[in-house]
Amino acid sequence: MKTPAVATISHIGICCANIEESIAFYTDALGFIHERSIDTIGPPYDTLTELPGITCCAHYMQCGDITIELIGYPDSEVSGTTERRPMNQLGFTHMTLIVEDVEAVAEQVVQYGGQIHAETRIDSPYGPMVFCTDPNGVRIELMQSAG
Repeated sequence: MKTPAVATISHIGICCANIEESIAFYTDALGFIHERSIDTIGPPYDTLTELPGITCCAHYMQCGDITIELIGYPDSEVSGTTERRPMNQLGFTHMTLIVEDVEAVAEQVVQYGGQIHAETRIDSPYGPMVFCTDPNGVRIELMQSAG
């Protein structure tokens, strides 16, 4: 039997327009735990990130076995838009979070700087679902748990 090339997923990184707002969103709106922070990340990681001479900070948010790394660039500009990407645009499209109550979490999403896209709300055979975006435009599917 061939050994799998990937043992597990370490984390998912998100570039943040406003790091403090993003931390509040993931902890207060979604219930992630702010596990740890690294205030200054520079060489040799500037080579790895292809941003020579640029430093960043990283905040690790934990939910079960999933870790999201929120990355901020306090001394430089970030690029891109905070608008949600179309689902048929190449690359990362979304992540799905299982929640106990879609409506309650949707209220928290809006309170902490995210957006609910009400036109995506459905009652599926799996339960209620809706898409939202975090303050950085990352599309998140909220799926209500069956139990």
